[in-house]
Amino acid sequence: MVTSRITSDSDTLNAWDTAHAWHPFTQASERIIAPHIQVERGEGCWLYDVEGKRYLDGTASLWTNVRGHGDFALNEALRDQLDRLAHSTYLGLAHPSATKLVRKLAEIAPGELEVTFFSDNGSCAVEVALKTSFQHWQLTGHPQKRKVAAMEGAYHGDTFGAMSVSGNGSFTERFRPWCFEVERFSAPSCRESAGIVHEADATRSLAELKHLLDREGSRLAAVVLEPSIQGAAGMKQQPPGFVKEVATLCKRAAVHLILDEVFVAFGRAGTMLVCSEEGIQPDFLCLAKGLTGGYLPMAATMTTNEIHAAFTGPHHEHRTLYHGHTFTANPLAAAIALRNIELLEQDLADGVVDKGINAFGRQIDDCLGDHPCIREIRQRGLTCCLDLCPANRPDDSFPIERRIGLEVCLEARKRGVLLRPLGNSIPVVPPILIRSDEIEFLCVTLRQALDATLAKELNS
Repeated sequence: MVTSRITSDSDTLNAWDTAHAWHPFTQASERIIAPHIQVERGEGCWLYDVEGKRYLDGTASLWTNVRGHGDFALNEALRDQLDRLAHSTYLGLAHPSATKLVRKLAEIAPGELEVTFFSDNGSCAVEVALKTSFQHWQLTGHPQKRKVAAMEGAYHGDTFGAMSVSGNGSFTERFRPWCFEVERFSAPSCRESAGIVHEADATRSLAELKHLLDREGSRLAAVVLEPSIQGAAGMKQQPPGFVKEVATLCKRAAVHLILDEVFVAFGRAGTMLVCSEEGIQPDFLCLAKGLTGGYLPMAATMTTNEIHAAFTGPHHEHRTLYHGHTFTANPLAAAIALRNIELLEQDLADGVVDKGINAFGRQIDDCLGDHPCIREIRQRGLTCCLDLCPANRPDDSFPIERRIGLEVCLEARKRGVLLRPLGNSIPVVPPILIRSDEIEFLCVTLRQALDATLAKELNS
């Protein structure tokens, strides 16, 4: 037990943080290299620390922020809801904010995706889809459909079901003994400027999936994938039409398709929902991150009335989906989500998002396209990933223990841009409504950080 007085002194706050906080996906020993910034406020695409220094939010606060920090309309929606109701359980009760939100989600989702189950984060959205798919087949006379298929290298979250369908890697390997077995098929890894490569990768992946469905379809409950872009896999891209082919194969094999749009939805890939753009209706659609514009935790798992109907029956039949969370459908989060979707609909219709995407692509190419220490750049929508390599040696890689990606991000931080590496790759994922001058600052600063970090490489 400790006693103390409230302070805003950064040294004291950092000492308390070091003593008492366990940060996610963070190695505590690295605080010696780079003490955490104490972020006190946000304005637009900028975050300000307790000393008043500002930083461009180049990660959109872990890929969530849509409109920037402190958006007037979202703040207004939050204040209005707070004046009426902060929270009420969603178990056996409803409230207007969530009711309006489920109606709006049904309007923007494709086809017959009209039923929404709320949770708190992307991992749980996927977990709900997996459990619901499994239970649906049990309730409808197909108890043999117990297996799941997913892409190699996928990332779907950190709960045990989500880890199971994620690929092997440092996030999940230690917990594999507790995860269930998953069938795998390869993932396309494409660049939008290389059409031939698109077709080769996609053809192989689809052939593997078809073979898998032919062999295991009668025992498969679902196929899970991130459409368009595999975020934590390094922004691996799928060619247009790929997801539609996957949907066709799943429907033919009577296997549920679970689309994890936690990362790509709500403008990130340039559209409200990727599945709508691809012209398909999955059996389950998982949403989170940008749902509330990056304000509050909320996730949604959408499905059809047909699937939902299987869970309806007398109490003694135990058809109920026994899953839920204390703060499910929180009214504050629901109110912000509804307003965020309404505003984003208008931004998409007015071409605001497309304009930002075009500016982002131009600046990435102009500032970083010729850098000798970048092996490959993958950019789609308001997402980008830079794979780093020794100067002019694209077939070589930096030893992972050198932590080049981390060094580049720390250099960028010194210059006023916040980024977070994926190994020795650098994802760049700014707020969706970032201004063109801010995009320029982001890309120029990243170039400077690369040059400073890799000066010896560049001069050798």
